[in-house]
Amino acid sequence: MAADEADAKLQSFLQWLQVNGADLRGCTIRACADKGYGVFSTAVEPGSTDGVVMVVPLDLAITPMRVMQDPLVGPRLRALFEEGAVDDRLLVMLFLMAERLRPGSLWKPYLDMLPSTFGSSLWFTDEELAELEGTTLYRATVMQRKSLQTVFTDKVKGLVEELLHVDESGRPVLILCFNISIEVSFEDFLWANSIFWTRALNIPCPRSYMFLGSSDDQLARADVDCCSSSLPASAHQETDITAKSSSADVNSELNNCESIWVEGLVPGIDFCNHNVKALATWEVDSEGNATGVPASMYLILADKSSVETGAEIYINYGNKGNEELLYLYGFVLDNNPDDYLMVHYPVEALRQVQSSDIKMKLLEIQKGELRCLLPRSLLDNGFFGVRSGEENDNKKKTSPSSFSWSSQRKVPSYLNKIVFPQEFLSILRTIAMQEHELEQVGCSEDREPSDMEVQSAIWEVCGDHGSLGLLVDLLRVK
Repeated sequence: MAADEADAKLQSFLQWLQVNGADLRGCTIRACADKGYGVFSTAVEPGSTDGVVMVVPLDLAITPMRVMQDPLVGPRLRALFEEGAVDDRLLVMLFLMAERLRPGSLWKPYLDMLPSTFGSSLWFTDEELAELEGTTLYRATVMQRKSLQTVFTDKVKGLVEELLHVDESGRPVLILCFNISIEVSFEDFLWANSIFWTRALNIPCPRSYMFLGSSDDQLARADVDCCSSSLPASAHQETDITAKSSSADVNSELNNCESIWVEGLVPGIDFCNHNVKALATWEVDSEGNATGVPASMYLILADKSSVETGAEIYINYGNKGNEELLYLYGFVLDNNPDDYLMVHYPVEALRQVQSSDIKMKLLEIQKGELRCLLPRSLLDNGFFGVRSGEENDNKKKTSPSSFSWSSQRKVPSYLNKIVFPQEFLSILRTIAMQEHELEQVGCSEDREPSDMEVQSAIWEVCGDHGSLGLLVDLLRVK
């Protein structure tokens, strides 16, 4: 984009923010050399803003409730949501696609400022993605691409085309009569998906604001559910990661009875970039006591006296490792303190091992996870980390000796020092078992053994020779 064109779009956006009630009190938005745009501090009179540098009315946030109140596409999207045809996140994505493709959209100044391509792994070329082959990120990316393509073909394409053919009254209208032909492509959906996941914030909306003139219990349940998803996604689900959470979330939890968490885009605040040492966080002012603007969201400095004029104001996207940062946002951090190592045994590989059906039954009894997530710092000393006395005590409580049947196999000295959880090592022992070892671990016909009994039997039969060898092979893949 030419510099003059980019500057014109930025000025148009800043004017649009002002016209719609946003107030940049101690900051501005400007281009960054390597990050698109960012939020930067401006000179203010000491004490004049009380640390509040930006205020945005909640009416300007693109949330599921806001989307369903839209005069143009809201009625149809509300009907789809109430039918269960779309969830709250897909609502926002459909709205973004329709408004981006619609000629003369009221959201155009904001949409023009958003990136059109991304550095996340979903946007990698086949050659770039091949470099990740064998990693959890590769599997997650391939799975998500297939999932998004299916959703687009089966649902999204038709719905967006329908949304583009309604007038202000919500009635169908032929866009072709304006001599405009709009093609909805998979890239449009991929764009909307990336915009949502790279920019969405968790917003504690006041209940009075959410249900003004309404008692939509279904939306309440959906909004609570959408913010209860856990992180990191790669530890639980490889294709679902929640929106950025404010560092004020803990305090806000005290007001859960008065607030409902929703995920949404907040124009202006969503231009803040990430840093583990964030200078600011965001909060909601329901009554206007903090900002003078009721039902608003504001950006507030963590330390009101330490930000120099011209400094970039960062927020923290959450405790995310580099794999997750690359998957979501398209960047990684040097010496990331939240980086982790995931050791993962693929289900596809398990189905191909000898006696897979028996082993999968044993894993089911153990309620075993085929993956292990560890902070990379734990591996600074190899397999055998330096542990505190309390951690060693906890390890002893779960060591095989505490549930051994016969104690014929001695517990090795390394067992309480190894950084990998015993539960994960037991999974690897199960997968690495040989045929003659499996024959010695039988299940009673009278009752199903407990998970502890199975772990004990497997430990006594085969020990750790096979599991440690398998662990080394998995780490070599990483």
